[in-house]
Amino acid sequence: MTAQTSEQMDQGPQVTPAAQPNAVVEVAEFVDARVTPRGSLENLSHDEVAKLLDRGQGGLYPLFRQCALAVLNSGSYSDDPRALFERYRDFELKIVQQSWGIKLELTHAPGVAFVEGEMIRGVKEHLFAVLRDIVYISNEIVDNGRFDLATPDGITNAVFCILRNARVLDNKGQPDLVVCWGGHSISREEYDYTKRVGYELGLRGLNVCTGCGPGAMKGPMKGATIGHSKQRIHNGRYVGLTEPGIVAAEPPNAIVNHLVIMPDIEKRLEAFVRLGHGIIVFPGGVGTTEEILYLLGVLLDPANAAQPMPLVLTGPASSAPYFERVNEFIGLTLGPGAQARYRIVINDPAEAARAMVAGLEQVRKYRTATGDAYNFNWTLNIPPGLQVPFQVTHENVADLDLHLDQPVHTRAANLRRVFSALVAGNIREPIIRQVEARGPFEISGDSRLMQPLDALLAQFVAQKRMKLSGEYHPVYRIVP
Repeated sequence: MTAQTSEQMDQGPQVTPAAQPNAVVEVAEFVDARVTPRGSLENLSHDEVAKLLDRGQGGLYPLFRQCALAVLNSGSYSDDPRALFERYRDFELKIVQQSWGIKLELTHAPGVAFVEGEMIRGVKEHLFAVLRDIVYISNEIVDNGRFDLATPDGITNAVFCILRNARVLDNKGQPDLVVCWGGHSISREEYDYTKRVGYELGLRGLNVCTGCGPGAMKGPMKGATIGHSKQRIHNGRYVGLTEPGIVAAEPPNAIVNHLVIMPDIEKRLEAFVRLGHGIIVFPGGVGTTEEILYLLGVLLDPANAAQPMPLVLTGPASSAPYFERVNEFIGLTLGPGAQARYRIVINDPAEAARAMVAGLEQVRKYRTATGDAYNFNWTLNIPPGLQVPFQVTHENVADLDLHLDQPVHTRAANLRRVFSALVAGNIREPIIRQVEARGPFEISGDSRLMQPLDALLAQFVAQKRMKLSGEYHPVYRIVP
């Protein structure tokens, strides 16, 4: 069963009129509306409004419109951003300033974001989270000059300030935030398994952070809500971290109650590992592999040898071949030291949760001993190769150093960039156009790296893990 079907089934039955039990209620495809923020960024300066509505070079309107449209389209079953932008090509935003604050005026907005003409509350929260983060990043991170984004300390401080401004660092409890990674294009069985693991995490009082989209990003949150409900936990945290390049293909799911838009994929990944206390990885594709390689690149840095970071790879019995291939790829490219940094648990949600609980206790002891904060991992060293944004171009991909004669954490960082390029070629509109114009990315390097890479990617294609909707056309070519 395809991921599209699994997500549709997860929505439950559609509401039908009493007189026509088999009919489907039609939802307006387009809605014009005015919405007011709820407790977040209720006022903007004239300068901020001008920048948000500036459609020219350096203006924020294209970015604001793109992210807002993605949020309003939450629940879509397509990961084709061009189809979304084409369908809602007439969508527009205006900012209306009044004496008591602002309103957003929406024209031709997706009807799925409204019920009886009123915007769904969770969607409204996400919409104004987008506004909050775009304004803050522009004013305080990019234009302010306070952060040197060419240095590790400057990048980390920027990540911290973005998260603090979004108020996701307000939690002062024990280490309990589990980051869950996995694909948006997964089978029904895999999706159900992510919910079962999330349920076990919720029963143990743990909170969940994901990339905020569908599939393996939604399932753990959905399961955790039930576990929290059974334990009468009413303040469960469901944190979603995304960035402008992927939000259109992976719009925030409805369960996310803390949404943060990071400036780029590298800062998003850093936010995951500094904010989270442990990580669970479900089956996925190139994006999930990018995340695994990022984390291993961090943990294999000698400076992090003593850093506890529980990492569990888990899925149903049918996913065992997937994890065997991933484990084999890591062993062949990064070695047994990398394999020792994680545990694979097959078809046992409770054991995956128990392993995480045990790992989080080690995190608590380490943070206490080192005096590090529970809500942001300052002591973790992230190499510059994993912090500086990788600009995806055909030339940069071709120039990647993919050889064995380099430190293992550097090798992991370079392999991560390969998968970052593949993610971009699959779902980022500008890179999709770049591939259409110039052909697939050419990837070359040591055959001892290229052969396992080719085998892993071939499996992803065969298992339809590359794309949720439509036929997949490879955006890469392995060059001997």
